[in-house]
Amino acid sequence: MTAGAGLRIVDIDAEGVNIAFREDVVTGLAETQKAIPARWFYDLRGSQLFEEITRLPEYYPTRTETALLRDSGPEIAKMAGPDRTVVEFGSGSSVKTPLLLSAIAPRAYVPIDISGEFLRQSSRDLAKKFPGLPVIPVEADFMRKVDLPPRLIGESLLGFFPGSTIGNFVPHTAIDLLRSMCNTLGRNAQLLIGIDRIKQVDRLLDAYDDAEGVTAAFNLNLLHRINRELGADIPVDQFRHVARWNEGWSRIEMHLEAVKDVRFSLCGRSFSMRVGETIHTENSHKYSPRQAILLLHASGWSPLVRWTDDQDDFLLFLAEATQFRSAP
Repeated sequence: MTAGAGLRIVDIDAEGVNIAFREDVVTGLAETQKAIPARWFYDLRGSQLFEEITRLPEYYPTRTETALLRDSGPEIAKMAGPDRTVVEFGSGSSVKTPLLLSAIAPRAYVPIDISGEFLRQSSRDLAKKFPGLPVIPVEADFMRKVDLPPRLIGESLLGFFPGSTIGNFVPHTAIDLLRSMCNTLGRNAQLLIGIDRIKQVDRLLDAYDDAEGVTAAFNLNLLHRINRELGADIPVDQFRHVARWNEGWSRIEMHLEAVKDVRFSLCGRSFSMRVGETIHTENSHKYSPRQAILLLHASGWSPLVRWTDDQDDFLLFLAEATQFRSAP
């Protein structure tokens, strides 16, 4: 079965520009600490580069979570029950998503992603691997409640949010996102989510600044995307990738640092940066098991099962939507 046409819930202007992308970039570059949300990494090229990152020897999260999914598949299937529809927040991973789909044999698969081109490509690939499975891509910003296709009303849904992507968000935004997922999926839903654990700083820095320079290319590709889609003239070769550990926030930060004074224009506005000034492009927060459980409870999810690896590198949770109760 081929992937269905799916839905598109993204605001595009008359010139084909993603309105939210333009607003986030212009607003972020006007701030004292320039910043652009990490979700805009993922145009087609950015998504391809991230797939390369997941195969790097320094990048432990993907192989660790993959092993957890492979080993826990039968237990996940038992806990989830039959005939669930999998709703993945982000285009399907070429490795992890098939593991989950094979383990639980879902009724349908619904990937939600803001990168339409990569979403459609990954949906076609998964449809070929699972010819009897309906694949229904939804192009949308899952940072907000997403109206799923009407055919899913009343179905039992299993949300899937792997890769410790939740770590990209500061805690209050992470809570808002997980609550939004709960609203999207409905009262009887479950959520399978990966969360990266706190560990040695040198291992974290290596994972986000690999020797081959793939993560650097991934970070710099954001500037190429801005130039291409927003008509900017950012001198990309005058920026470099930087990864830092922020102890106070328990997170890795990625920045794009100007290696000399630069000036550029964007959407009719001029911007300048001094040498050493940065654009903050990504956070990757790390959690202890206790902190991760608190995060889920605060977001409307009750953890059912927790899995971790032998080195305590990564956490995989299966949670269910918390039933409303009036007591405090």
